[in-house]
Formats: sequence, C-alpha cells, structure tokens
Amino acid sequence: ENQVSLPAAGWSYGAFAKANPNLNNLLIATAKTGAADLVAQCVIERKSLSEVDWQRNLVFCLFGTCYLGVFQYWYQVNIFCRIFPNINKFTSQSWGAKLRDVPGLTSLLAQTVLDMGVLTFVYLPTFYVFKSAVFSSSWDVQQWGETGVNSYLKNWNKDVYDLVRVWVPADLICFSVALYLRLPVRHLVSFVWTAYLSFVRGSK
Repeated sequence: ENQVSLPAAGWSYGAFAKANPNLNNLLIATAKTGAADLVAQCVIERKSLSEVDWQRNLVFCLFGTCYLGVFQYWYQVNIFCRIFPNINKFTSQSWGAKLRDVPGLTSLLAQTVLDMGVLTFVYLPTFYVFKSAVFSSSWDVQQWGETGVNSYLKNWNKDVYDLVRVWVPADLICFSVALYLRLPVRHLVSFVWTAYLSFVRGSK
C-alpha cells in the first residue's frame, strides 16, 4: 500500500522553545514585564493608550530582559541544579511521595530561602537602579546607583513584606512542580506581581 508523503511541518513554538530555551525565556520575560506594566497602567489606573507612560514601560521591558530573562534563568536553572542535585528526583515524584521525601522537602525549603534572599538583596535594588537610570536626565551611573539604592532602602519594609506574602507560597509551588514547568509557573505569578509592582512603584 502506498504511503502518502506529508509536507514538512512549518514553524513550531514547542520545537523552538526546546531548541532555544535561553532565547525563549528571554522573549517571554521581556514581553511579560512590558505587558504587565501596560495592564497596570491601562486596566488598574484606567489610562488610555495616549496617556501611557512609555518611559515607565521601558523600565519594565529592560528590567525583564536583563534580570528576569538572563539572571533569573541562569541562577534558577543552572545554579540551583548544581547546589541542589536532587531537584529532578523530587520534582518528578507524585505529590504524596514528595510529602514523604524529607531530604527533598529540606531542599525545597532551602531553595525558597535562597530565592527570597536573592529577591530581597538583588531583585529589588536592581529594579530601583533600572528605574533610576531610565527616569534620570543624567548619564552619571553613580547617581543612578545612589538614587536607586536610596529608593530601595526607603521602601524596604513594605516591599519585603509584600515579597514574603507573595513569593514564599509561590516558591513552594514553583520549586515543587516538574522542572519544565518551573519557569512557566513562575512567569505566571511574576506577571501578577509585576503588574502590582508597576502600580505601586512604577511611576516617577
């Protein structure tokens, strides 16, 4: 019996994402943070497109590219797998088995604590420095750093409180699901978090 020869399949997102995980994450991170800011401005603050602060949107796009797209992928995928070599075993188990896996649960808590440290001492100050750079009329890098760090310290109590409320439970879930779902789940939570951060801290 003759077989019908099907034409070669066209572009596939799944194949692209599998072949280019770094680039895929970079594109998602950039688009997600920019879109989250637009949601904050147009939906929460009820601005029309003509009223959108595009300079503020640029803050989130650049921050999404550099921090979330590059740094976060590097440390949560590459570094975490080296520090916690049992990640794959733990995340591939059923939920019932995970709850009985004491070493795995210990690793889960350690990952959450480490991530909260990164969010508090790297993520937040980096965001404020990026914001300072975009809104600044000066090209003085030292001034960007000083202004950003001052804003970070000024808002420390409220920002860290919000980080703990959102990211501790989110991390416990993110670091429990299968590895291929880790960043997609994180991006989902991060979209909501970024919209909130844009609403409370995005304006000049």
